[in-house]
Amino acid sequence: MKKICTILAIAAVSSLMAADGAAIYQSKCFSCHGDKASKAAMNKSQVIAGWDAAKITTALTGYKDGSYGAAMKGVMKPVASGLTDEDAKAVAATIASFK
Repeated sequence: MKKICTILAIAAVSSLMAADGAAIYQSKCFSCHGDKASKAAMNKSQVIAGWDAAKITTALTGYKDGSYGAAMKGVMKPVASGLTDEDAKAVAATIASFK
């Protein structure tokens, strides 16, 4: 019984600590990419609305390690570097949900 309670407690804490993609988008992405990712950031980036989560995650990982995005690399590297892998996946799922 103790093991079951421990497992349930860990699962509850883990779900509370899960990254909130919508909150991350609002705080880190919205000002440049706009409502539902419908803007070209600084009139230089691609509109990312409609991208799938894998493409967004790849882009964020590339910005983080410096291997992606010539035009926006300087702006996006600090933003992406502040995201954990879980954060990046959560915000990617949120952006991918914008249609």
